Order: sequence, then structure tokens, then C-alpha cells
Amino acid sequence: MLASLEEVASETVKAVAGGGPRYVERHHERGKLTARERIALLLDRDTPFLELCALAGYGTDFAVGGSLVGGIGVIEGVECLVLANDPTVRGGALNPWSVKKMLRLHDIARENRIPLVLLVESGGADLPTQKEIFIPGGAIYRNLTQLSKANIPTIALVFGNSTAGGAYLPGLSDHVVMIKERSKVFLAGPPLVKAATGEESDDESLGGAEMHARTSGLADHFAQDEQDAIRIGRRIVARLNWTKDDPARAPVVAPRYPADGLLGIVPPDLKQPFDPREIIARIADASDFDEVKPLYGSSLVVGWLRVHGYPLGILANARGVLFSAEAQKATQFIQMANRANTPLLFLHNTTGYMVGREYEQGGIIKHGSMMINAVSNSTVPHISLLVGNSYGAGHYGMCGRAYNPRFVFSWPSARSSVMGAQQLADVTYNVSKASALSQGRDFDEEAALLTRAKIEMQITNEAMPMVLSGMVYDDGIIDPRDTRDVLGIAVSAIYNAPVSGTDSFGMFRM
Repeated sequence: MLASLEEVASETVKAVAGGGPRYVERHHERGKLTARERIALLLDRDTPFLELCALAGYGTDFAVGGSLVGGIGVIEGVECLVLANDPTVRGGALNPWSVKKMLRLHDIARENRIPLVLLVESGGADLPTQKEIFIPGGAIYRNLTQLSKANIPTIALVFGNSTAGGAYLPGLSDHVVMIKERSKVFLAGPPLVKAATGEESDDESLGGAEMHARTSGLADHFAQDEQDAIRIGRRIVARLNWTKDDPARAPVVAPRYPADGLLGIVPPDLKQPFDPREIIARIADASDFDEVKPLYGSSLVVGWLRVHGYPLGILANARGVLFSAEAQKATQFIQMANRANTPLLFLHNTTGYMVGREYEQGGIIKHGSMMINAVSNSTVPHISLLVGNSYGAGHYGMCGRAYNPRFVFSWPSARSSVMGAQQLADVTYNVSKASALSQGRDFDEEAALLTRAKIEMQITNEAMPMVLSGMVYDDGIIDPRDTRDVLGIAVSAIYNAPVSGTDSFGMFRM
């Protein structure tokens, strides 16, 4: 686990470094703070910042991090979603992974009703990749208007260029702060204006902060420098009169078992089983866990706990495979959590639902469908944590990304794909062999085995957590020792919105 964490850290360092020492130094020489320095000044001192989607773009031609820094932090006592352009990476230009990351963070702000603070400095779209940005990127502006409609505050602090489509970031925000002789907000800069209309203009008269504060009215606040803009931003949050629905929190009691023990629970060979109760004992308040149906469907552990004082129900895979009993047990427990208005945590280590004649005849399809139905229609907030395997329909039944959990996190030990790499390679090999024999063709065993090995390697690589995190299929890879605190921040954020269950589900096929 420590070796895997080193690999993750080496990529995270790239995101933290932004455009690298040369561009950071050039940025500082201009008297500007970096995106992370701005965030550090904006947040309350000695409070946590949960960075999200830090590895966006990993494995692509773009810089790791998507030229954005985003996460949940506390400003004037209020949990906020902070989203900052990193101008040291290609001037903060948005590439396809920037857009995907930004839209994901908008979802988190909307679903959990968290105020959104934008730290804007961007040259706009990365033009060579405009065909991948232009159409999906329009949702950025739609989202800002819908957040405002939902009474979720949006605050834009403009530190530099915010041009072309980027001009609508402050234009669509509830509160706008601009900085003297720094902020430049216009639909078209002087060269484009001259080319389009023949008009001669300069940056300041066309889109400077003072013009927008005195003439256009786009700026609500006129700051003297970056630190002043951050001070004003903090005061805006302080005046929001923001409160959260937090009635269920109990006094926080530390677990009885040390977090370091989480490093050794998941075995290097994921075919070996492990007991998820060992994880629960190290993340639950006072290591207190009330298990439900412990003797029935024992490949799935379900029950009640608290994390940092907040109530949670948990569904945790114990031995990988989900049988009919586990699926029915999960369905009932999800209904219980909805009756109790209690958020759910899904702890993934599953290879999927059991296959074979006995299980098909026993109704595994309809029982797995019941579980997926319950997960799909449950209205209490869900959090997914992938610690081991997460394959096939088991990934769906355990509330994978497509089932809209409020947050998805992964341990470095996690693996996720349509099935295990070895099984998928075996299937392709067997299908190709059966096809050749059925058509009376010669079967090239050596070539088929080479193809099988290539496919197994491909699926093994694609199932790795850094690849999936780079595609923004999770919200971050976390150190197992941080699990309790990460979950605590996530559940606390969830309680900014009402937590309410349902008794209405699709038809259960009995």
C-alpha cells in the first residue's frame, strides 16, 4: 500500500507544481499569487481543505490536474466549494479535462448546496482542442445560473484575464470582485475588436476593473490588490447568513483502533478475502458498529455507525461475490436507511453477482435487479469508497459513479472494470476459438494467446485507480489513513442540504 501511495504522490506532485518552476517564477515576478496560494489565504486558518479530482487528465497529453484546483474548504465558518484556475498552466486555459473536472465540481456544489467561490484567471478555451470543449463547455454557464436559481451563492474573484466565454463567469455569478489594473473582462480583446470593427481600444477602457466598477456595473467590489480581493471575498461569504441542516450530529469520539492499521487490511492479491469490519473499526466513532443480519448473506456486511458525529449506514462487500441473499439483504437495508433519513456509505470489494446454472435458476438476475432498483431510487445521499475490486454489475449495485453518489473516493488498491482482466481475456480467447471452429477455420493458437496476453495487460492497466481518477470517474485517490477525515468532510458537506429518504421505488421483481 505504501508503494502504491508513492506512485499516487508522484503524480499529485505534478498537479501541485502547476506549470513548473519556470512559469510559477514568472507568475510571481508579475506580483501574482498562484492558485494554491490564493486558496490558502481565502480559507480559515488551520481548517482542512479536501482537494477533489486532483489527478484529472492523468495519462493524457495535458498537465495533471486539468489546469484547475478545486475542493471543499471553510471560509468564515462556511463550507464552500472553491474552484481556481491555475494560470501557470497554459495561462489557465481550459482543456477537455478542465471542463470535465469543472462540471463535476459544479455537480458537487449543487447536490450538496455548497456556496461556490470561483478564483478566475484564464485565457479561455485551449483552442486546438475546441471541438472537445465548445459544446460540452456550455454547461458551465448553465450551471452557474441554475446554482443561483437554487439560492446557492456563486462568488467570482477575478485575478486576471477572463475573456471571451470566460467573461460570462463573472457575468453569471451573484457576487463579483475585480482588482485594480489586474482584472481584464471582455468578450473580445483589443486586437479582435480592431479586426472585427476597426475600433482602437486598450485593455483598461475595454474591460478593466475600474471601468466595470464605474461604468458597466459588472463589478460589485473594486479591490486594490489580490490580498484585498481575497479579504473582500471572505467578507462576502461572512454576509451570506448561511446555515446548514445539521441536527443529527453527535459528540465526536475517536476510533479505538489506530488509522495506520488501514494500510495492511487489503491484501496485495485481491483474490484473497478480507474482513471489512476491520476497516469499519478504524473509521467509526468509538469503533461502534451495529450490524444488521450478520448471519444472512454474509458476503455483504450492513449496519449503522457514526463518522465524526454524523450517522451513516454502510454496505461493505466481505467476500467479493454477491449472491441472491446479499442482494435481498442490501435491498432491505437501503429501504431501512431511507426510512431513517440516513446517508449511505458503499464500501466496494466485489467481483459482481454470482453466475452459473444454480444461481440463474435461483433468481440471481431478479435479486440483483432489486438491489440496483433500490440504489437507483434511494434519495438519501450516497458515498462510494472503492477499496478493492469493483467489477461488472456489482459496481452498479454498490452505487458506482453512474448512480450519482454525492462523492466517490478510491484507495490505491482499488480496481474497476467490466470484469477482472484475466476473466475478460479468457472470454475473448474462448469466443475467438469457438468462432473459428464453428466456421471451419484454422485456429492460430499462438496468435490467440498473444492477443489474450495483450488484452489482459490492457484491462489491468485500464482498471487502475489513477487511470480512472484521471478520467474524473472518482473524486480522488485517498490515503487509507485519511479515510475517516475525508468521509467526515464529505458527510458534513452533505448536511448543507436536507437529508430525506423515500418509500417510493420501482417495481421489485419478487
